Amino acid sequence: MALTSNKKVNVALAGLLDRQDYLVTQANDLARSLGNLSTFQHKVLDYCFSYVTANDNANTVYHLTTLEIIHHLGLNTSGDSYKRVVKAFKAFKALNENTAIYMRTTEPDGKHGILMTSLFAYIKVIDDGRVEFKFSATVAPFVFQLKRQFYSFHLSELTRVRSKYTLSMMKLWNANAIGKWRDQNDPSSLPPAATIKGSLTDWESWFLGSDDDGKPIKWPAGRFKQKAIDVAIKELGSLYPQTMINVLRLTHGRRIEGFQIEFRPIRTVLDLDLVQTV
Repeated sequence: MALTSNKKVNVALAGLLDRQDYLVTQANDLARSLGNLSTFQHKVLDYCFSYVTANDNANTVYHLTTLEIIHHLGLNTSGDSYKRVVKAFKAFKALNENTAIYMRTTEPDGKHGILMTSLFAYIKVIDDGRVEFKFSATVAPFVFQLKRQFYSFHLSELTRVRSKYTLSMMKLWNANAIGKWRDQNDPSSLPPAATIKGSLTDWESWFLGSDDDGKPIKWPAGRFKQKAIDVAIKELGSLYPQTMINVLRLTHGRRIEGFQIEFRPIRTVLDLDLVQTV
């Protein structure tokens, strides 16, 4: 019996596609799909990604401890250490819940669909502080690409960041970098030049994620620039003072439709305000 198109199903699927602002088709899309995470959750996930090596495959199982994370993030291991461990446990719980992934599919018969999966196949947290996790076999190839494209800078640089928006901006900067991201502990090296351009919808997907119903979070352009982009740029300006950062509004008439941000390394010993908004 021949397959026939079900209009109601097609409409329902289209509605689901409309509600999900980040359908993963490549590693960059996977990075965008993590906008729901808090700063602490981002840093825990970054630590998980740091375990990925070039020889890993979809069956690789990773092992770490919460004590490692506590030390890595520079948290005090005395006094309220139990609270820190609990916070780390909760972060893993949140990672498992907040990293739903939606991927476009094409079936053997040519029909299109959506695969609803998760970043992790499982996360096991043991009461002695050990953690075991494995990435979803479907998503793992994108994780390996993500490691190469977004995490070529040192993990220690991420621990200095306070805002989740700054973390997202750093990763976009690295993904769009012209040249390799060098060791910032070396005073002679500078971060690379880069240009990040996107519509307001793109930026919102990178920074804000979605609500509990899977609908993309939307902010007015002015609020988004003030509360997200300006916060990230101000912190990056202090972390990388030898970088000229230009923020350009992309407009249609008086309406802001997107932003373009340019990063340019500058060799100078002068104390300059290198953050510019146009």
